[in-house]
Amino acid sequence: MAVRPASRLAPRPIITLLASLLVALASGTNYVFSAYGPQLASRLHISHTQLNAIALAGNVGVYSSSPVWGSSADKLPPKLNFSLGFCFLLAGYSGIRIIYDNGISASESSVSTSVFLLLVFFAYMTGVGSTGGFTMAMNVTAKSFPDSLRGSVLGLVVSGFGLSAFIFSFIAQHAFPGQTSYLLLTLALGTALPLLIGVFVIQPIPLSVTSAHESVAKVGDVDSRTPLLSPIPQNAVAESSVTSESRSSWGINQVGKKPPLEKIALLQHFHGRKLFASVDFWILFCNFALVSGVGLMYVNNVGSIAQVLYIHEHPSNYNKIEISKWQATQVSTISLVSFSGRILIGLLSDFAKARWNIPRSYLLVLVPISALASQIILASHINVVSELWKSSVLLGLGFGMLVSLSTTIVTEWFGLAHFSQTLGFLTVSPLIGGNVFSIPFGRNLDRHSNAEIPTSVSLNVCLDGRLCYVDTLYLSIAGCVVAVFLSSWAAWRDRIRRAEWQLLE
Repeated sequence: MAVRPASRLAPRPIITLLASLLVALASGTNYVFSAYGPQLASRLHISHTQLNAIALAGNVGVYSSSPVWGSSADKLPPKLNFSLGFCFLLAGYSGIRIIYDNGISASESSVSTSVFLLLVFFAYMTGVGSTGGFTMAMNVTAKSFPDSLRGSVLGLVVSGFGLSAFIFSFIAQHAFPGQTSYLLLTLALGTALPLLIGVFVIQPIPLSVTSAHESVAKVGDVDSRTPLLSPIPQNAVAESSVTSESRSSWGINQVGKKPPLEKIALLQHFHGRKLFASVDFWILFCNFALVSGVGLMYVNNVGSIAQVLYIHEHPSNYNKIEISKWQATQVSTISLVSFSGRILIGLLSDFAKARWNIPRSYLLVLVPISALASQIILASHINVVSELWKSSVLLGLGFGMLVSLSTTIVTEWFGLAHFSQTLGFLTVSPLIGGNVFSIPFGRNLDRHSNAEIPTSVSLNVCLDGRLCYVDTLYLSIAGCVVAVFLSSWAAWRDRIRRAEWQLLE
């Protein structure tokens, strides 16, 4: 078989990467909720606790469907998954918009139970659709780039997921401020169409055997992961004869020492029972649950926080458009910083590993530290809405680093063969963290919301500023402290494993 010139094949991974980034940009819109959530609550007369339930339904859709999408991504072609994601997103946001536009009748004091459950269902659909598109974008990217680039390219795609909220909240803030119906229409079309593009454009590019072997974590028993001798699979021998054509498709000259076949036999992937028996998986799972739970609490409620702080400053001058702009500003800030954090931590982890041989797991402790700083500042220093950006920046940074770094660590610790499925199991953890922190936040805010704004706004709100929600922040601060300990423990265990591996070489 003739080898095609590298220059002709080099654009293939670039096209795949750009298309995956476009899908990711359309898949992170659950974090736009705070840009329209308070307005939804006001129009339909629902409480903060109910509002958090709707927001969490979207989060549940994102994280509960991850294992299913992950398994499907590892076994089925991308087209089916992208098509299903397209349908979920279009139907979900369109349903929410229809309910918002219809409102409630003059005889109703609040939205009916059946309509509320429909809102929960449609929010769930948006989460499921988002995960479908994002999972496929991540799966194709992870399997199309070698280990030397994987941290950076995964960070780029994951950052697109975080930047999604910035794009849509920016549109809401500048194109139609205060017009929630138009924002929901933009979400319905702007999220669904990129997945339709993915159906026709995104296809995985096979890696060379050398690159694939570099990606596999050196593993053994479920806790220490020191290597165990195992039979050489037949497909390992067959794959060792991969031609230079697959390597040249990158436009990169694969220079380096090819791992001996004996060492290839020592490599295995974690999945199934072995994954769930791994202490390291559960450390990563709990750390992800805590930090993402705090992040979801803040992201889902930052619109309400901005509303509370604004009303505390202007109790007799309520301006719906001004408040909506502050809400969109916070969503944009979190999204933009999250985008930057996901790229920066990917580049930093790749550079630290290549230059100083520092494991990526060592950087994991930066994630809860950033989230912890955000909660401390929010609880003790922020009394006006114009200062809320400080907490949003720190939270967005930690949230972005968490997703990007955890994704890369999954490929190192548990292998690529079941990457999407493993990542799917890991991302079930925010279901726990989100409920632990978000529901108490909503209930606490409702408990303090016993005064009506002296305007036509029907939603009860709290007039006490920071005191309206500070009690819940003590819980989130405690969660971040535990996450700092777990991240440090994960890094220490990784250090011990690497020392044991070096002794065996």
